[in-house]
Amino acid sequence: MPTPGNKRALVVRGGWDGHQPVEATDSFLPFLREHGYDVRVEDTTAVYADADYMAGVDLVVQTNTMNKIDRDELRGLITAVENGAGMAGWHGGIADSYRESSDYLQFIGGQFATHPTRAPREELKGEAADCFTHYTVNIVPDQADHPIVQGIADFDLHTEQYWVLSDELNDVLATTTIPVTPYHPWHRPVTCPAVWTRLWGEGRIFVCTPGHDTGVLADANVRTIIERGILWASR
Repeated sequence: MPTPGNKRALVVRGGWDGHQPVEATDSFLPFLREHGYDVRVEDTTAVYADADYMAGVDLVVQTNTMNKIDRDELRGLITAVENGAGMAGWHGGIADSYRESSDYLQFIGGQFATHPTRAPREELKGEAADCFTHYTVNIVPDQADHPIVQGIADFDLHTEQYWVLSDELNDVLATTTIPVTPYHPWHRPVTCPAVWTRLWGEGRIFVCTPGHDTGVLADANVRTIIERGILWASR
């Protein structure tokens, strides 16, 4: 049972194993506990439908890629955030969680569309590394003083670069620009949000698209942004 006065964090993980949902979330559990959270870990979304429990949750950290969610579970999650709980996550674990739900897409504010390949189709090997490219995460100048990205300069990564479909309700803290190449069909560069926040009812949502695996999560810039985002989102 939680200690009276402590904050409650719910970690929900699952979906595609390539995003290492167990290892990735396990790496953040010490951080949560060090910041005074009683942590509950669930491997399914069933807990979202427990209205009594969700009413007392201060923070939801989700890593659940390409999965499905029941209507009552999604309603429970959204209601908790509307009432003041925080929602935080990274990569496909939050931006590609429940493709069948338009309500979830509206709630989170961005949906993974693709990650461009590093070479022409005929040169690819059918491996995850086919989509690992060198790219830059650019801090939005007007947001440089935001507590999530304060003191962080533009930085480079070698991993999946997310092309994200999003809307204007997001407060975008960082972007990434997908270039034109001779072997892709688009004709001009596309700039997408890489880190954003979103206010939903009384609650806060934080999304970081870098975070494919534990290697990317170990990058100092990515780690700092996610840790700060978790704390920013929490009730």
